Amino acid sequence: MTSAAVPVIDISPYRRGDETARRALAVDVDRTCREIGFMVISGHGVDPDLIAAVETASRAFFDLPLEEKMRIGRPAPDVTRGYMPFKAEVLVRSRGGDAAGDLNESLMIGPINIGDTPYYTAPAAGRHFAPNLWPAQPADLRPAYERYYRAMEALAADLMLVFAMALDLPETYFDRSIDRHISRLRVRNYPAPKVAPEPGQLRAGAHSDYGSLTILKTEDRPGGLQVLSKDGDWLDVPHLPGCFVVNIGDMMARWTNDRWVSTLHRVINPPAERAAESRRQSLVFFHNPNYDAFVSCLPSCADAANPPKYPTTTSGEHLREKFLSTQQAIAYAD
Repeated sequence: MTSAAVPVIDISPYRRGDETARRALAVDVDRTCREIGFMVISGHGVDPDLIAAVETASRAFFDLPLEEKMRIGRPAPDVTRGYMPFKAEVLVRSRGGDAAGDLNESLMIGPINIGDTPYYTAPAAGRHFAPNLWPAQPADLRPAYERYYRAMEALAADLMLVFAMALDLPETYFDRSIDRHISRLRVRNYPAPKVAPEPGQLRAGAHSDYGSLTILKTEDRPGGLQVLSKDGDWLDVPHLPGCFVVNIGDMMARWTNDRWVSTLHRVINPPAERAAESRRQSLVFFHNPNYDAFVSCLPSCADAANPPKYPTTTSGEHLREKFLSTQQAIAYAD
């Protein structure tokens, strides 16, 4: 894919405070989210040493024996915490399709600064504030993940400010919807394949993300990320050192009345001749608004010629339905 298809956008003007540059950034983001819903961002300010620490600790965890990793196995299909084994998920099911299990394994955490007010334990909170599950080894994984989670929630909050500007809304419009967010950090490991995939089986099947936005750190390895263009072509997303891939999810598309597109994407299998060098790891931060945040058409995204398309829902209910739709029939701990 050329950089024109998935543009590279420098977001540092947002933090510099130059109003003209900030407005130009908002225009670029709006155009990108209308056309493809994916961008590569530079100027994000995240410490590269922190990223490296998370990647190193994650590789050490995934290299553990399966029995050890399953000590923190995901406890239930609607609890996005802990370890998910190889082929435990089928992402195409979220779009009504089916296939053999996706060729990856993953480790997930959720919010790390949970308050002690009834908000976090109310029935409507469901399992969105379930406790995180931490492995005994490697010892440096938990502190690295917690620091990275905080860095990602700060970056996501900045991006939501930019999004509000891009949508002709007050800059702080989304603040009240994300101050107790239910975001996830999910690190996926795509092992180098040892056998041929089954028909239709991919490293991650075609899907769109569920929430408001996703911040992705990739590796430059064979068998990578592709997005579906408006013309129906699968296009490679470029890997640029020091940058993140950012895309909007179904919830943001719904909020914007489909002014912005939540684009189908997938992770393909590597060519057989490059399989040995294709182990790949992705750091994925799924930013999700507060569980009780109402998701209905934004005031700047509808008019007489373009009325609201979707009924109002909440972030929590929308996400729970999506989580349950993709799970394989595997045994979960009580």
